[in-house]
Amino acid sequence: MKNYALWASASVLALGWGGTAMADGAASPTASGAGTSSTQQPAQAAPGTAKAEDDQKVEKVVVTAERRKTSAQKTPISVTVLTGDDLANKGVTIVDQLQFVAPGTTIDNFGQGIDFNIRGIGKGEHNSQTLTGVITFRDGVATFPGYFTEEPYYDIARVEILRGPQDIFGGQNATGGAVFVTTNSPDIGGGTHGYIAGQVGNYSDVGLQGAVNLPISDTVAARVAFNAESRDSFYNISGPWTGGDGALNLGSGRVSVLWEPSSQLSVLFKTDYSYLDMGAYPAGPVLAPNDLFDLSANAEMRALDRLVRSTLKVDYVFDSGITLRSISGYQFGITQYRADLDGTSAGNTTFRDSVDETIWSQEVNLVSPDEGPLTWLLGAYFQTDQYNFPPGQFSIGLPPGSPFSEYNLQGTNPTQAEAVFGQIGYEFLPGLQTQVGARYTDARTTNHVLIYQFSPVPLKTDQTDKFQNLSGKISLNWTVDEHNFLYAFYATGFKPGGLNVPVGAATPAPFDSEKVKEYEVGWKAGFFNGHLRTQLDAYYNEYDDFQVIVGFPNFPTFGFELNVPNTTKMYGGELQAEAVFGAFSLDAGMGVLHSELGDFFAVDPRNPVPSGAPFFIPFFAQCDVKLGATGINAFYVAQMAPYCHALGGKEQTYAPTFTFNLGMQYAFDIGGGDTLTPRLNYGHVSKQWATLFENAALGDKVESRDIFNVQLAWAHDDIIATLYGTNITDQHYVAAVNSGLDFAGAPRQFGIRVVKAF
Repeated sequence: MKNYALWASASVLALGWGGTAMADGAASPTASGAGTSSTQQPAQAAPGTAKAEDDQKVEKVVVTAERRKTSAQKTPISVTVLTGDDLANKGVTIVDQLQFVAPGTTIDNFGQGIDFNIRGIGKGEHNSQTLTGVITFRDGVATFPGYFTEEPYYDIARVEILRGPQDIFGGQNATGGAVFVTTNSPDIGGGTHGYIAGQVGNYSDVGLQGAVNLPISDTVAARVAFNAESRDSFYNISGPWTGGDGALNLGSGRVSVLWEPSSQLSVLFKTDYSYLDMGAYPAGPVLAPNDLFDLSANAEMRALDRLVRSTLKVDYVFDSGITLRSISGYQFGITQYRADLDGTSAGNTTFRDSVDETIWSQEVNLVSPDEGPLTWLLGAYFQTDQYNFPPGQFSIGLPPGSPFSEYNLQGTNPTQAEAVFGQIGYEFLPGLQTQVGARYTDARTTNHVLIYQFSPVPLKTDQTDKFQNLSGKISLNWTVDEHNFLYAFYATGFKPGGLNVPVGAATPAPFDSEKVKEYEVGWKAGFFNGHLRTQLDAYYNEYDDFQVIVGFPNFPTFGFELNVPNTTKMYGGELQAEAVFGAFSLDAGMGVLHSELGDFFAVDPRNPVPSGAPFFIPFFAQCDVKLGATGINAFYVAQMAPYCHALGGKEQTYAPTFTFNLGMQYAFDIGGGDTLTPRLNYGHVSKQWATLFENAALGDKVESRDIFNVQLAWAHDDIIATLYGTNITDQHYVAAVNSGLDFAGAPRQFGIRVVKAF
């Protein structure tokens, strides 16, 4: 439903903290001086102690995304696992920054929405009808599909970034990958403990967060966590404009309660609330000569998200060792946005909306014991998700203020999905295992809307469509020895289609589902007696019916969504490494990707077909992708050049050919049990295209990003003080392009944060 906003409105870019991380999920400070991570010595080491070099190895980590705990090095999938301390060390506090610490990941954040892609697959179009192919789970619950993206990372236990289709393990369908964010849970029997952290920085940045574990009884414990930050705007904006300027005011809180009356039953309840006032998402016209942070505007600007999430996880282990699990979720959010669509004080095009979204979800699993040659998983999933567009709150003004010059939309967009899934694994020879899994999904979407198209007379629209799919995975896994693990699999993924709302006098047809076929091989290894751990993989994807928004020829200001009718091919690989040698530790990742779009034709809305020319072409005939370049459509293409563009062979949007990340640190023992640890983080994302038209002259090319972060941490007893700097070269880079506007990434920030554990 928000597909019009791609071409006619500036959806918003998240500026976030820009890497000014506090110690998310910090437990006690450690000898490393920067928190315990998967590349540092174990957390149980007393502060300031120096273990023997042979004992300082890469810490073993587990993943839980497959609904059971498995070693990351023995799980047949490409995955990046980050502990809460890893996030702090790498300067990750919001989702945007994951692209600088995980290979193959790109995130173009417009604030209200996000284009999140892994290996070039995820969400290439931004509207409420298009689901994302990269699903974010918060404490086991699939969260908002692309909106409310500025929810910060605080008091985090771990983040797991899984690459490739993830359909068979529950939750929503995921064609590109999944991100599992797990917050710290209460600790029964752990006493009262926690941390408090504060920071100050440039742009008048002030932040405070903390968490405390509260023992209630022998079977009940609670945990309370909070996060708050205030920061001035990055922008210099001339007017006249009203509202926010991009100044930040965030506040979030979480309460968790764990009840374990017996060794068989565990009940975990968590509820979050976030107030995310981003001030505004200022942006200027693409290719404008001015600096990205020097803008003008003459409209009201606002960017405010409020959301609540409650999750309930119940585990019961039968005497047989089988686990019955229930994961329930309720989520409600309200997003309000105001923007200057032309990005200058010379024009008068505006956009405003206030939209709320409600999600209910329920998942049930039966999980076999981990022991024995045969393991299995069965599950079912149900979710409802409804957008509500109140009267007068979704409006595009050209100029604003009159029903004859505004486009208005109101109504509801409810969706529903049901699925059953399962997997079975069998070790038929020592070290050799095969796994087979499948998922059946039934999804439906509905529009109940009134549309005022530059007229006081509304057009009522009621539409419904359904989508079904059977996806699956077959894998062969070989544990060669304790240091080497090989896998190969074939998997399919599915993302439902959606509805196009009316444009002009007609309603475009619904757009169909996306489907992915993936072939992947991988090798996970350990070297030097556990001091070096690596992951290497290669993949080949056949991507069918890619969903894309193109210009509507007779109303080129707007777009409608359709499917690329021919297969898009994508292939590449990733390499990850983590190493610990004495006081020195290093982590690195690299991804390469080649993408080649399937053949089809489309009209670029920025270079539209003139009204009535060629007048004899039927309403929907221009660049009809279903007809291809043969027959009558070949004649249309010849008549309409240069309006009809052949896009086959071009790169996928948001699919950079190269990503790279590197982090390294050295812990100096400065005596008295204190350590001083300098750390460098570097992230590179190569150039990418914001649209399939790949017209650099119109601003489609998003140049590469090279982000350097540094920090110097001093650890003393239970206190860590860290000097930090993010984007220290102050690269002014375009972080996203939308509706002809450039949205800037965060500039250089620096400051100090102090963490005290208790």
